[in-house]
Amino acid sequence: MSSILIRVVCGLLFAAMALGAMVHPPANLNQGLSMLLPGAMLLNYAIKGPRRSTIPKKPAPAPAPTPGDSGPTQV
Repeated sequence: MSSILIRVVCGLLFAAMALGAMVHPPANLNQGLSMLLPGAMLLNYAIKGPRRSTIPKKPAPAPAPTPGDSGPTQV
């Protein structure tokens, strides 16, 4: 799935959660705090996008020459 599509979906989910919290505020502090974690995760993912590996991948080694291959030949 495209990372742009995932970011848009996470942004929309965060907006829906924020609007829901404004329309129906949490009853107590624990409910409010419990809404912060998924909201922060959705917002972080919507802004930064999916994580990619920070460790650079090593290039694949060149294929070993075969015994019958002596390089380019002229015909």
